[in-house]
Order: sequence, then C-alpha cells, then structure tokens
Amino acid sequence: MIRQLTVLELKARLDQGNKDFTLLDVREPWECNICALPDAKIIPMREIPARAAELPKDQDIVVVCHHGVRSQQVANYLERMGFTRLNNLVGGINAWAREIDPKMPTY
Repeated sequence: MIRQLTVLELKARLDQGNKDFTLLDVREPWECNICALPDAKIIPMREIPARAAELPKDQDIVVVCHHGVRSQQVANYLERMGFTRLNNLVGGINAWAREIDPKMPTY
C-alpha cells in the first residue's frame, strides 16, 4: 500500500533529523535545477525502470514530483516491482513551496 504523505509530515520527519528514508525526486533535471529538496536522489520518471535497482527495498521511499501525479505513477510501478515501503508526497514540490518554503522558486 502506498502511503500519501503530506508536506507537513515530511517536514516533521526532516526536522527530527530522521534520515532513515530515501527521498526520490522523479522530475526532469531542468525542473530540479529550478527547485529541489535537499539530499533528494534524482531519477527522472522515464529512467526508473532501468534504475530501480539503485533504490533500497528495506527503507521507506518518499517519491516526489511537481504536483504528486508522476510520483504516484512511479510509486505504483515500484509497488509492482516488489517495493513495499512507499510514500507519495501529496501536492509534490509545488505544495512544499506553497506550505513550507514560500521562498522556494516555483514553475
């Protein structure tokens, strides 16, 4: 089951210094150049099938995109590939910029 994680929940985990998860950004490199969350592993959505082996199966993965649609699709794919500890960031980086970091550039 894919958990729907809010930006407030993600911020709480980051503020606690909780680093026992992988933050997976599935946006394109040009999008990540505009804005990104610190320490995110960037694997564009189209590269996920070829690079899924780079992701841990024994750790939570929080999948992030612009608005939460591509990340949900990637989480669905990873679930079919046997990953079980999946979280989709609701609203994506756009929600993060709106609700958590208003100084973050948006597009």
